[in-house]
Amino acid sequence: MDAIVIAGGAAQPGEPLYPLIGQGPKAMLEVCGKPMIQWVLDALNGAQAIERVAIVGLTDVQGLQCARLVSALPDQGSMLDNIRYGVRRGFKPGAGSPLVAVVSSDIPAVLPEHVDWVARSAEQSEHDLYYNVIRREVMEGRFPGSKRSYVRLKDAEVCGGDLNVIRKSIATGNDELWEKIIAARKNALKQAYLLGLDTLLLLVFRLITLEGAVARVSRRIGLRGRALDCPYAEIGMDVDKPFQLELVRKQLEERSRGR
Repeated sequence: MDAIVIAGGAAQPGEPLYPLIGQGPKAMLEVCGKPMIQWVLDALNGAQAIERVAIVGLTDVQGLQCARLVSALPDQGSMLDNIRYGVRRGFKPGAGSPLVAVVSSDIPAVLPEHVDWVARSAEQSEHDLYYNVIRREVMEGRFPGSKRSYVRLKDAEVCGGDLNVIRKSIATGNDELWEKIIAARKNALKQAYLLGLDTLLLLVFRLITLEGAVARVSRRIGLRGRALDCPYAEIGMDVDKPFQLELVRKQLEERSRGR
C-alpha cells in the first residue's frame, strides 16, 4: 500500500518544543543524529508492505532519504486537510492499493515490522478506517512516564496510535462528512453531535467495550471502522514535549546498542 507522512506544523513561542527547534518544522527536530521524520521514512522504506511514500507539510526534503518517496507537498493548514490533499495529489491516480497508511512524522521509534503488522491487519477485512489503539499496560511497559491520554472503556484503557490506515475513496469523496469532522475538531458540542450523546455517556461511565464503541461511532459517522489492538507502543509514542523526546532518545540509544 501507499503511505502519507504528515509533517506539517512548526513550533510556536510558548510551546514545549520551541526552545529546541525554534520556528523550524517539528518534523526536522534532531533525534539521535538525524531528523525525526527520517526515522519514520526509514521504517516505511524498510517495510515490505509499503510501495510509495508521499510527505505532506514539508516541501524542502533535501537531505532526507527514502527510495520510495514520490512527492513532497505543501502544508494545507490542518491534519485532516493534509490527509485529503496527500491522497488526492500525492500519488498517480488509479495506481496502487485502495488503502493508504497515514503516519505522523513524530513517532521516530517506529520500525518496519510495526508498519508491516498494521498493513497486514488492515488487509484482512474491508473496512474504511483502521485505527490503532494501544492498551495502557503496553504503552507504560515500554515507555513508563510517557503521560499519554487514555480513554477508559469497560474492558480496557487505551490511547490512540499515530500510524493508521484509511481507504483512499473516503478521502477523495464524502465532502460533507469531512467538512463536519474538520469543523468539529476544536468544538466540544460539535464533537458530541458527531459521536452521539448516548455513546458519550457510555464512554463517561465506562459502560461500553472497545468493540462496542467502534461500532457505535462507525454507525454514527457512516464509515466502517475497525480498531486494531496494537501490540507496539512505538506507534503511539509521539514527541510533543521535551521529556517525551528524552524517552524516545533513550529507547533508540538502547536499540542501537542491541539491548
